[in-house]
Amino acid sequence: MTTLVACSHGTDSPAGRRTVEALVDLVRLRIPDSRVVQAFVDVQEPTVLDVIEQERVLDDVVVVPLLLSVGFHTAVDIADAVRPHDNVRQGEPLGTHPLIAEVLATRLRAAVEGMWLPGDHVVLAAAGSSNPAAVADVTAASEHLARLIPAPITIGYASAIDPKIGEAVAAARRDGATRVIAASHVLAPGYFAGLVEKSGADRVSAPLGADVRIADVIIDRFRSA
Repeated sequence: MTTLVACSHGTDSPAGRRTVEALVDLVRLRIPDSRVVQAFVDVQEPTVLDVIEQERVLDDVVVVPLLLSVGFHTAVDIADAVRPHDNVRQGEPLGTHPLIAEVLATRLRAAVEGMWLPGDHVVLAAAGSSNPAAVADVTAASEHLARLIPAPITIGYASAIDPKIGEAVAAARRDGATRVIAASHVLAPGYFAGLVEKSGADRVSAPLGADVRIADVIIDRFRSA
């Protein structure tokens, strides 16, 4: 048997913790013959290193980052924990999968109450990383989303790289947008979701959340690894 280690960032937000737990439960329900355990790279325990050390004794292990792009946590924290072990592999992060864009589009439709208006503009609001591969991942996500909604899209970041989300919102208004909707490219409530809420957008979509489509992305990353 191969164990799926669902490795998320970790959060102090009770709502964020419940959301990630619910998402992992959806994964368990969809692959009942596989062992699925949680791990974290920050804030919460058990750490991904501790979980790997325990699980690798029993099974092969695939660590799937419950993260939306590559970055420090995938390239350093998770990679360093995986590298020493022949029976441990690392899956890809989730954000470039087309199903993520479908969930984003669903959350956006809820934010605009099903009514897109002339002059709407979407800012894809991502956490941000200085890693060029992370920028490429977010760009890919925006391209997937652009095929699903009728409004133009630009990108803003919460940290590490410009433009920041608030700057992207302001730029959209300067360019003529009459309503700016921030698309929360975050998995669950928490610190980064809070920054999106404070961006000054007219509407803000909910985080991606515990959605069966995201559970399917996690399982696809698991099997692909």
